[in-house]
Amino acid sequence: MKKTFILIVNLSLFISTFGQPTLPATRTVEITNTYFGVTYKDPYRWLESIEKPEVETWFRQQADYTNSVLNTLKGRDELIAEWKNLDKLQPPRIRAISYENGRFFYRKTMPGENVGKLYYKQGINGLESLLFDPKNYIKGKTLTLESALPSYDGKKIVIGYSEQGAEISTLKVMDVDTRKFSTDSIYPSQGPMNWTFDNKGFFYMWIKSADSKDPESRLNSKTKLHVLGTSVSADGDFFSNASYPELKIDPSVYPFISLSEDSKSYIFSGTGSVQPEINQYYAPIGQLNSKKIQWKQLCTPADMLVRGLSVIGDDVYTITHKNAKNYKLIATNLQNTDWSKAETISKEKPDQTLEYFINTKDYLLIVHSDGINNHLSKYNLKTKITTSVKLPFQGTIGISCINTKINDCNLGITSWNKPYTEFNYNAENDLLTPSSFNKPPVYPASYKDLQVQEVEVKGHDGAMIPLSIIFKKGLKMDGKNPCLLDGYGAYGISATPYFDVLGNALAVKGAVIAIPHIRGGSEKGEEWYKAGYKTTKPNTWKDFISCAEYLVAKGFTSPAKLAGTGTSAGGILISRAITERPDLFAAAICNVGCANALRLEFGANGPVNIPEFGTVKDSVECKALYEMDGVQHVVKGTKYPAVICVGGWNDPRVVAWQPGKFAAALQNGSTSGKPVLMKVNFDNGHFTQDKNVTFANFADQFAFVMWQCGHPDFQLKK
Repeated sequence: MKKTFILIVNLSLFISTFGQPTLPATRTVEITNTYFGVTYKDPYRWLESIEKPEVETWFRQQADYTNSVLNTLKGRDELIAEWKNLDKLQPPRIRAISYENGRFFYRKTMPGENVGKLYYKQGINGLESLLFDPKNYIKGKTLTLESALPSYDGKKIVIGYSEQGAEISTLKVMDVDTRKFSTDSIYPSQGPMNWTFDNKGFFYMWIKSADSKDPESRLNSKTKLHVLGTSVSADGDFFSNASYPELKIDPSVYPFISLSEDSKSYIFSGTGSVQPEINQYYAPIGQLNSKKIQWKQLCTPADMLVRGLSVIGDDVYTITHKNAKNYKLIATNLQNTDWSKAETISKEKPDQTLEYFINTKDYLLIVHSDGINNHLSKYNLKTKITTSVKLPFQGTIGISCINTKINDCNLGITSWNKPYTEFNYNAENDLLTPSSFNKPPVYPASYKDLQVQEVEVKGHDGAMIPLSIIFKKGLKMDGKNPCLLDGYGAYGISATPYFDVLGNALAVKGAVIAIPHIRGGSEKGEEWYKAGYKTTKPNTWKDFISCAEYLVAKGFTSPAKLAGTGTSAGGILISRAITERPDLFAAAICNVGCANALRLEFGANGPVNIPEFGTVKDSVECKALYEMDGVQHVVKGTKYPAVICVGGWNDPRVVAWQPGKFAAALQNGSTSGKPVLMKVNFDNGHFTQDKNVTFANFADQFAFVMWQCGHPDFQLKK
């Protein structure tokens, strides 16, 4: 169904700046692909050969030019300084807590520290000990701690670290008592999964290559088992399509293994992709050492199980959207896994969606959302009675239970204008006390003066789109306010409220921050998600446009003051919003964004995303991908907004040529005279824990769009 025609053509784009780098000329090529009788031009296909010197030179020249422009802006360095000062005010931040055999392991970041370090202590009141400092482990290297998996006896820990945001781990094993590494070392890996119950080995995700620019580097991944003290070359292929061809595991998915102390009689396996429906298997733990495990199907995507699955003994608990558009919690038993006869634990609610659940010793803690705020209830595993739990304030709830043999948990709450606040929570008596790990945050008075307005906006087809608007108290609705509209709308991920320090720093300076709850997320349930998915994807950017029009109509801003931004899958949203309505926006950010949907599946992380966006091999989905494609919709001679595209050179999720091709098309096509920049983070991937890199990255983006929106703090230096 596909034909390809290639002819090289040169096209020059020249912008001169005295004594400064110039915007590099971007040639075009006459490459076309014909799918199902329709021919699509791809004049910037050559930029996909990112491993070639010519292409790297183009990206480096783009980066140099972008930096030369951004260096002329006031406010950028001041914004970085403000974020750093705010960071120094905060108490230590403790995340990724795990518990094994009386020992707590966690990543802690001290005020002002750039990256977090790994610590442990014996008991909650024990003496804290440093285990791993990624900053000082390899001299001259910028490392981040990706994972830390302690053995069940708490005596060993697998540490995974990566460099410059690449998200590809080197795995090493440390003796906790001596703090010394063994000779065991694995690279490349997507991280550890589980220790064996005898603490003699661990499972990990093997990938073929660490090269995120190689389109085959993530195909045919494997779960391998490493036995301590043995050669990595001898690690067995424990679960993959190669070891179990009868399961017909797709080359693009990630096969995994799971063990649980809540159900030690079994071993579980499954496949992971962006498809939300769960595909999982199980077998008796006695088969762990068998040459060939006799896997039984626990569930297939046809069972419509989503958002997590927990096994306690023989009982299986999960969430389904089958005959429940707002989701419900159900249960079955491993002795008879007939999901059509599953017991309903928490019925579907007409006005709330079921977000997730976790288990403690005696309870299931169940979190629902009304589209903005979360609500907590608990299900008693013994009495089978559900009761609601009253919380001190509304917002987004995050709960973790690091030891399921007790009823104690960590519970955090945050909202658009309320910083993350953590509590100890006892599920038995609903007692909330100050957290044993994280103390309350500290912010200046100006950050306590932010207001939030929740509204619903009528969309292009009559659907009512929730919109959250954050602004400084006393804001005048005169259309003169710079505004940043930030959307996503993919994978069923809802835009849940949280205290965004970076964005709120703009709000205290008089900018409006607006978060649209567009289709493609699941704020209004499964139907809301599927209404912004594949063939219905245009609703995602049309909802974004409707919210932009509302902000203008109500005087929050005006087209000359409005900027839009989309990150990652949000690149589809922002690239299509500004190509459909270039008159509505003054500026836009395409941050590590998927802006070339027709070519998405040809990147390293593309095949695993086919269930979400589609494939050019299907006639209907191919047309849908064209509609999503920002590059395809750039029309030469159009007055486009100012745009800054951002790519991470080490990005394993969205390869840098995705936003790069969009920048090239706009540079050659726009007649507005407004700048189009391609920022390249050579020290970053899709994101990074490195705060210095993060602050610099977003300060560049924010300063650029605020400059274009006329914010007085972000103008050209004299």
